[in-house]
Amino acid sequence: MATIQVVLDDALLVLTDELAAKRSVNRSALIREALRSYLKKVRFQELERQESAAYERQPDELDEVYRWERVADWPDD
Repeated sequence: MATIQVVLDDALLVLTDELAAKRSVNRSALIREALRSYLKKVRFQELERQESAAYERQPDELDEVYRWERVADWPDD
């Protein structure tokens, strides 16, 4: 594991330390968790952007959509 230096303003440092204490973790663990969460969010947003771009390049044809909707419908009891 690498050691890095991160500069935080005083208010952010206070909030970070308060949350770390509430979660019973140290500051580094909290920052690692926050960074992992942020990176996951950014990756998900990128995948959504790629999917949207793909649909713009090649939209679904309505007849195909209707066929899938019929298959996905629950039968009447």
